[in-house]
Amino acid sequence: MSTTKRLWIGLATLVFASFAVMLWLGADLMRTAPPIPERVVTQSGQVVFTRDDIETGQQVWQSMGGQQLGSVWGHGALVAPDWSADWLHREAEARLDTAAQRGGAESYAALQAHDQAALRARLEPDLRHNGYDPASGDLVISDDRAAAITTVASHYDSLFSDDPATHDLRVAYAMKENTLPDAANRTRLNAFFFWSAWATAANRPGDFVSYTNNWPSEPLVGNKPTSGAFLWSLFSILFMIAGIALLGWHYAGWHGKEEPLVPPATDPLKGIVLTPSMKASAKYFWVVIALLLVQIALGATTAHYQVEGQDLYGFDLSQYLPYSLTRSWHTQLAILWIATAWLGTGLYIAPAVSGHEPKFQRAGVNFLFVCLLIIVVGAFAGQWFAVMQKMGLASNFWFGHQGWEYVDIGRFWQAFLFVGLIVWLLLVGRALWPAIRRKDEMSSIIFLMFISTIAIGLFYGAGLMYGSRSHMSEVEYWRWWVVHLWVEGIFEVFAVAVISFLFVKLGLVRGKTATINVLFATIVFLSGGILGMFHHLYFVGTTMAGVAIGASFSALEVVPLALIGLEAMDTWQQSRATPWMKRYKWPIMFFLGVSFWNLVGAGLFGFLINTPIALYYMQGLNLTPLHGHTALFGVYGMLGIGLMLFCLRGLRDDIAWNHGWLRGSFWCFNIGLALMALLTLLPMGVLQLQAALEHGYAYARSADFMNRPIIHLLVWMRMPGDLIFATGAMLLAAFVALQWLRPRRETPEVEQLQAQPAE
Repeated sequence: MSTTKRLWIGLATLVFASFAVMLWLGADLMRTAPPIPERVVTQSGQVVFTRDDIETGQQVWQSMGGQQLGSVWGHGALVAPDWSADWLHREAEARLDTAAQRGGAESYAALQAHDQAALRARLEPDLRHNGYDPASGDLVISDDRAAAITTVASHYDSLFSDDPATHDLRVAYAMKENTLPDAANRTRLNAFFFWSAWATAANRPGDFVSYTNNWPSEPLVGNKPTSGAFLWSLFSILFMIAGIALLGWHYAGWHGKEEPLVPPATDPLKGIVLTPSMKASAKYFWVVIALLLVQIALGATTAHYQVEGQDLYGFDLSQYLPYSLTRSWHTQLAILWIATAWLGTGLYIAPAVSGHEPKFQRAGVNFLFVCLLIIVVGAFAGQWFAVMQKMGLASNFWFGHQGWEYVDIGRFWQAFLFVGLIVWLLLVGRALWPAIRRKDEMSSIIFLMFISTIAIGLFYGAGLMYGSRSHMSEVEYWRWWVVHLWVEGIFEVFAVAVISFLFVKLGLVRGKTATINVLFATIVFLSGGILGMFHHLYFVGTTMAGVAIGASFSALEVVPLALIGLEAMDTWQQSRATPWMKRYKWPIMFFLGVSFWNLVGAGLFGFLINTPIALYYMQGLNLTPLHGHTALFGVYGMLGIGLMLFCLRGLRDDIAWNHGWLRGSFWCFNIGLALMALLTLLPMGVLQLQAALEHGYAYARSADFMNRPIIHLLVWMRMPGDLIFATGAMLLAAFVALQWLRPRRETPEVEQLQAQPAE
C-alpha cells in the first residue's frame, strides 16, 4: 500500500472518530446542561420568574447586541462586565448586607473579618443549593434570596434605562442611554441574567460542582476551581510535550531525505491564460480591501469607547453608533474580509488548476459577488435597527442581531450566506473536477482542496442548528462548530492545500512530496483541531468528560506549531531558489508572517489560556483578545492577504509591482500588531488576572477596576500600534488600487533578469 493511500485512510479514520466523539459529547452536553425552570418560586409560594420570562429575556439580551455588550458565562465583549458573574456577586453582596443589618451592623463591609466569615458560611449553602425539582419544573428559592433578586433587578432596571443615578456606570460600560426603553423587556432581561448566574453557583444534583464547573471565581459563594481543572491541565501539558517529541522524531527521521529539486529556469506561471471567471474574481479582492479598511476604522472607534464611554472626542456617538454595534460590525467584518479573500482565491485557483472553464462560470462568479454585497449591506443594516431597539424580538432574530459573537447576523442573512457558500462550493468544485479525474501526482492535493471546499460550505450550516429561544449551552456548542471548526479548522486545510499546489506549480516542490506533506500536516492539525473545540466549552454546562477531551486535544493543537520555524525556513529558501521568485516575494513574506504569528499568537498566547485552570481565571479578560487578535489577523488575516497577492500576481501578470508599498504594508502590519499586543492587551490582561486571583472574577471585570488610571494609560498605549497597523492597511489598499488605476508594465530588463537560471 502506498504512503499516500495509508495517509488518506488515516485521515478518514481520524475525521470519522473525532466527529463521532464530538456528537456524543454534544448529546451529553444537551442532557446535562443547566435546566431552565418552568417557574422560579419562593418557599412562601411567590412566583418570581417564569420560563417564558427567562427565554424571552434571552431574546431581549440578543436584541441589544448580546455578547457584543458585556458577556455571559465569559463569552463576549470586555468593557461591560460579565453579567452572570456581576449578578452573582451583587446578589451575594445584597444577601450579606441584609444579614449584617439584621445583626445591627451598618453593612457587611463594616463587620470584623470573623463576623464576615460567619455570614459567608451561612450564605454559601443557600446559593449552592440546587433547588430545582425535575418533577414539577419549579426552582424553589428562599424568601431572602427573592429579596436580594429584587435589589439586583432594581439596579439593572436603572442601568439599562436612562436613569441619571446610573449614568456614570453606563459611561464606564460604554452603554448608550436607554439601552432598553421598554420596562417589560428590562424585567425579562433580569430573569435571564438571574438564571445564568444561578447556574454558575448551583451544584449539579448529587455533586459539589456547579453547572459551569464552578466558574466564575467568586469567594463570596465558594466558587473555586475544581480538582478536574487542575488534573486535566497537568495532563494536557504532558500530552503537548509527548506530541511535540513524536513530531520532532518524525521530522528528524523523514525531513530532507530527498535530493533538492532544481527549480525551472523561468516562471512556470508567467503568462498564464486568464479565463473570464478568473478575471471576474478580481472584484472580490477589491471588496477585501474595502472591508479591511472599514473594519480597522470600526476597531479604532470600538477601542476609543474604552476611553470616553459614550463619546468620540466629545460627540455623543453612542446615540447613533453604540459600542455594541461598532463591535458587532468590527468582529463580523474580520470574518467577512478574510473569508472573502479565501473565497476569491478559490474562484481564481480552480480554473487555473484544471485548465477548464465551465459554462456560465463567469456569470456564477458575478452572481455570487452581488449576493455577497446584498448580505453585507442587509445584515449590517438589520443589526443597526436591532441595537437601536427599532425592531421587535421576533423580527430581530430573522433580520436583526442574533447576539452570538461572530455569528450574530440575522438568521435570514445567515441562511442567505450559507446558500452563497453552497454556490461557491459548486463553482469551485465543477472547475476543479477535471483536475481531480486526471489521477496524476497532484490529484490528492486537488482532491483535498475539493474536500475542504465542501466542508467550508457545509460547516457554516452548523450556525443554523439553533433558534432564538434555544438553550444557551446548545447555542454555544453549535456556535463553536462555526467559529472553531469552520474558521480555525477547515479553511486552514484549504489554505495549506492551495499553497502547496502553488509551490508545486512553481516547480519548487515535487508533487509526490507535497502530497505526502499536505496529508500528514492535515492529520497532525486535525488530530487536535477537531476535538480541541471543547476547550471553548469548559464552563457552558459541560461535564468533566468535556473538560478532559477539550484540555487533552486542544493541547495537541500546539504540536504542529513547534516545528513551524523549520517550515518557515524551507519556505524562505524556496523563495530565494531562483531570481524569478522575486515576483512572489511579498506573497511568500506574508506566508512567513503567518508562520511567526502561528507560533506566537496561536501557539504561545493560545496555550496561555487553553488549559482548564488557566481559562478558569482568564476567560473574558484581555488575555483572550490577546490570543484572538494575534491569531485571527496574524494567522488567518496574513494568510488571506498572502493568497490574495498570489492571485493578483496572476491577474496583473505583466504589471510591475512597487515593492515599496508592500514592504511598508508588511512591516506596518507586523509592528502594529506586536505593539497592540505588548503595550496594551498583554499588560492589561495580566493586571486583570492578578485581580481575579486576589478578589474574584467580578472585580477584574468591574468598573472600579477598569477605571483605574493604569488601565486608562494602557488603553491610550494602543494608539501607536493602531496607527501603524492602519498605515499598513492603507499602503496595501494603495498598492491594489494602483494595479488598475496606474499600471506600470514590467520592463524587458526586468523580465530578462527574472528569466535567468539560478546560480
